[in-house]
Amino acid sequence: MSNKERGEQIRRQILRDVRHHPIDIVKHIAAIFSITPQAVNSHIQRLEAEGWLKSSGMGKGKRYFLGDLREYKSLFPLTEEFTEDGVWRNYYAFVFDGLPENIVDICHYGFTEMVNNVIDHSGGEHIYLSAVRDKEKIVIAVIDDGEGIFRKIKRLCDLSDERQALFELSKGKLTTDPDNHTGEGIFFTSRVFDEFEIESGGIRFSHDDTFDFDFILESHISRDEAGTAVYMLIKRNSTRQIQSVFDDYAGPEEFQFNKTVIPVRLAQYGNEKLVSRSQAKRLLARIERFQFVIFDFEGVSAIGQAFADEIFRVYAQAHSEIALLPDKMEPNVEKMVSRAIASRREN
Repeated sequence: MSNKERGEQIRRQILRDVRHHPIDIVKHIAAIFSITPQAVNSHIQRLEAEGWLKSSGMGKGKRYFLGDLREYKSLFPLTEEFTEDGVWRNYYAFVFDGLPENIVDICHYGFTEMVNNVIDHSGGEHIYLSAVRDKEKIVIAVIDDGEGIFRKIKRLCDLSDERQALFELSKGKLTTDPDNHTGEGIFFTSRVFDEFEIESGGIRFSHDDTFDFDFILESHISRDEAGTAVYMLIKRNSTRQIQSVFDDYAGPEEFQFNKTVIPVRLAQYGNEKLVSRSQAKRLLARIERFQFVIFDFEGVSAIGQAFADEIFRVYAQAHSEIALLPDKMEPNVEKMVSRAIASRREN
């Protein structure tokens, strides 16, 4: 181990143990690493200067506390005793102490939802968890070594490929275990954070609150590599309230998740145009679980007659109880949608 690596290890240990050794942290660390108190003090001074530690008092009465910057990273075995609330409470809750209530609520929700998904669905043996709090933002990572979320959904839901699994997740209410899960966790987690990414099997889904649409990209995780990685980021000055996000997807005067926004552009593979009925049917899969479906055409310059007809005439006629609402249409798209709606009314 190099001197740099050993120094980083010592400073990590100081930050891990200072909550339990606020008065004797110097003696405690010196004993663990067989170094002098002067060497420990050098590391402590650096951590104070960088904002990781703060102190009060003088001499023998001096006490050390965690500073405003905090982090915790660790690998855990997925045993029967491992639980999402236990790992939050025993290892990670301190990272979020002192933050505004709305930020803590969002981080607690996203952390426990994603960890529970790993416990119940991944089939993996280990989980790596990271929570980092700097001056501007909170970043949480949840990584497992299981089958891979998109691969498992494709297999159990008999979908055409992993991209279709990702697209279905983006709608919400997709679960491989309906008796125990609503399928809403990933959907809402992606909406409460400023940025949300999920990578698995060569595919990466990215939701960024500063953009009007989501992205499907190539992943840093190869197709043959096992596991799933989830990254969540929220700015510390965010005023978002978790309840307001839930309310956004409830219908008028309702208290249930019965509305979804479908980013139509995610149904495109590469440079293909949205022209066929089979593409429309892929878009329409499982939307019968909702009462209000908003089709967001942002980034779609044109669609075919058959594509529009399948959604806004054929499906609309067969499912009159569902409100199909097109949004953000360019002129060429609006013409095709209006034509399909007019044909339905003529019938």
